[in-house]
Amino acid sequence: MLLAAPAWSAAQTADAAQAHPAPLRADPSRDRVPAPAAASPRSVDADWILQRLTQAGASATPFVELRTSSMLKRPLTLAGEYRRPDADTLVREVRSPYAETTTIRAGEATIAREGRAPRTFSLSRVPELAALQGSFGALLAGDRKALETLYALEADGVPADWTLTLTPRDPRTAGRVAGIVLRGRDAELRCIETRPKQGEPQPTLLGGAATAAAGIETPEAAQRLCHDVPR
Repeated sequence: MLLAAPAWSAAQTADAAQAHPAPLRADPSRDRVPAPAAASPRSVDADWILQRLTQAGASATPFVELRTSSMLKRPLTLAGEYRRPDADTLVREVRSPYAETTTIRAGEATIAREGRAPRTFSLSRVPELAALQGSFGALLAGDRKALETLYALEADGVPADWTLTLTPRDPRTAGRVAGIVLRGRDAELRCIETRPKQGEPQPTLLGGAATAAAGIETPEAAQRLCHDVPR
């Protein structure tokens, strides 16, 4: 009889369970509201970038540029301003460490340096300057069609950190310059990074990045400032 007790107890337990079933418990996972997925930043395209640059409407912007050469003991830091007084003119004024103004207009470039007679030459001798004038004009006007006559465009990034890569179409320019990368944040163009066929990329810091460049002494520091777009 003792051997049968466990079986009987099990049967009693089963009968009791059928007579008084345990109340059902709600599955808490069914009532749990799923957490909203984090919204990922939207990507940008060339039209978005050009539209923002056009809205900014700046006809003048400060710049800082570090030049390196085997003839220099240390990099040369140039500071000044780019200006576009009209649709057909681009002015690059160097204010430090010397005074020099380059005016690009009507297929010619005129360089005026303190203490020297101005020099004027055709842009056909320096296709990079012709491309620079055309690209600045097209950028500030938001003219994608005009820009694409000079370059193939490739946009990347998000509004807080975007790039627009310009690959030259002109064979002479392409023989010297592999590409030009514009870097910015929202409506601000902060850096123009020229990538020559030979040598290291040359960043030109603009706007807020140029203002933040006070005291930089190395190309590496300029590169970090060019790439470090605040978010």
